[in-house]
Formats: sequence, structure tokens, C-alpha cells
Amino acid sequence: MNANPTVTEPGPQRSLWPYAIIGWFVVFGSAMAAWTVVAVRQNLDLVRPDYYDHEIRYQQQIDRQARTLPFGSTVTVAYDAAQQHITITLPAAHAAQARGKINFYRPSDAKLDREAKLSVNTVGEQVLDTKPLRPGLWKVRVQWTVGGEDYYLDQIVVIAPHS
Repeated sequence: MNANPTVTEPGPQRSLWPYAIIGWFVVFGSAMAAWTVVAVRQNLDLVRPDYYDHEIRYQQQIDRQARTLPFGSTVTVAYDAAQQHITITLPAAHAAQARGKINFYRPSDAKLDREAKLSVNTVGEQVLDTKPLRPGLWKVRVQWTVGGEDYYLDQIVVIAPHS
């Protein structure tokens, strides 16, 4: 025993481990809740509503591209930033009979997609204004039919900011 009553003996020391474990679970739970909120708010659209049907028809698309390949440089999509237009060129032999469409596909936003009727002149050219299109990456897809055969050209174009 201690003869001096004013001196107290030190009590048992408290451990910080229970508080650390509880704190770790609180931080972990908060991080998981935040991650779940972020994951739930992500837009998971497949860019096009008919994505799976489009993939099933892909073999037909390969055949169209294979028929277009022999024409080489006579089938082109050329962008002129200074004039702010795109020139589509088809073979001259196709000019009189070609029927089809031109699709401007924006991979980053399906709402910006545009479509135009293919209407080439006698030498097989069509000029399209790019002012209505937002600057950025576009896929210009030209599909046409001549004599019952389908043809297809897909080319990437980067539209410059309009001045």
C-alpha cells in the first residue's frame, strides 16, 4: 500500500486498436457507398439502340466493303477545313445510277448523328456543308446501290472548329 493518500496509481492503459478498427470500417463503408453512387449514375448506353441487330448484319456489311475495295482511290471522302465542306466521290460509272445515303456518325454522342441522301452529280461528286456538324471526330458512312449490288465506304473525318 501507498502511505501517501494523495498519490494515485496509474490505471490500466487504454488501447487505440478498437477505435482504429471502427474507423477503418467507417472509411471503408463510406468509400464503398461513394463508389456505388458513382457506378449507378454512369450512362451505360451502347451508343445505338439496335446494337445487337447491327452486329448480326455485319457479314452483309463485310460483303459491301469487299465490293467497294477494287475501286480504290476513285471512292473518297475528302474534308476541306477552309471551305468547311466534305466532298464525296464515287466512280464515274456509278454516277448516273447510284442511289443511297450518307450517314454522319458521332461515336461520342448518338444524338448528334445525321443522315443525308446520296445525290452525286454527273462526274460522281457530292459536296456537303459541315457547318451544322459539331467540331470533332465523325465517321462518314456512304452506302449506295448500283445494279442491285450494294457498296459501302466508312471513313473517319475530324471536323475543325468553325471560324
